[in-house]
Amino acid sequence: MRLKCFLGLMTMTLIIGSLNGCYSTADGGTKAGMPWLKDSVVGRYERPVDQIFEAAIEVIRFNGAIESENSINHSLIGRIDTRKIWVQVQEESPTITRVEVQSRTKYGRPDVDLASEIEKQIALQLMR
Repeated sequence: MRLKCFLGLMTMTLIIGSLNGCYSTADGGTKAGMPWLKDSVVGRYERPVDQIFEAAIEVIRFNGAIESENSINHSLIGRIDTRKIWVQVQEESPTITRVEVQSRTKYGRPDVDLASEIEKQIALQLMR
């Protein structure tokens, strides 16, 4: 009886341990959380990288606070309410710039709705 309980407990521990994982953040790091779920939104614009990066900074500041700003690889880390936001701006071609916005809760669950909203606000900020 004790052996069955012990084996059952060990099996459950292995199953729970295998469900946890790490996900990659938009700025190139990794965090603990659910890696298989969609958590980011990508937008492409015909604007220079610096202009889009400045628009992303304004949007994050308007909605929350910037935790980290890397002007070398054009990435931002911000916090909006209890959500963490990562923004990566990259040049795809001389005329096209790619913006990736990623959002997660404090427990590592994805929040694609917030990421989509921030990406839309960046596009609207570029219109000004």
